[in-house]
Amino acid sequence: QVQLQDSGPGLVKPSQTLPLTCTVSGDSSTTSFYYWSWIRQPPGKGLEWMGAIGYDGSTYYSPSLKSRTSISRDTSKNQVSLQLRSVTPEDTAVYYCARGLLTDYVDYWGQGTQVTVSS
Repeated sequence: QVQLQDSGPGLVKPSQTLPLTCTVSGDSSTTSFYYWSWIRQPPGKGLEWMGAIGYDGSTYYSPSLKSRTSISRDTSKNQVSLQLRSVTPEDTAVYYCARGLLTDYVDYWGQGTQVTVSS
């Protein structure tokens, strides 16, 4: 069984950087293998794939978020991290880490972290 635990601040102020961390655990599931994505869902909207990091450390980003997003990993801690810079209220969403490249290929999801951007 694979478990993804995503965590981060529930409230971020506009213009700040949102940091999120996903800790992976379970049988045969390390961040050195597979693709690991960050996906979000704004209130009342559908899922939005933000980006991913591959088993070799390569990163992939949604064109609409590429300028503000960084995804990294710490294989010693089995963690994948997201930083979203210069947030606005439009970045308010539930953020998920997930195993797989792109939403259609995800087979495991974190529980989701609600993030609100507000002053």
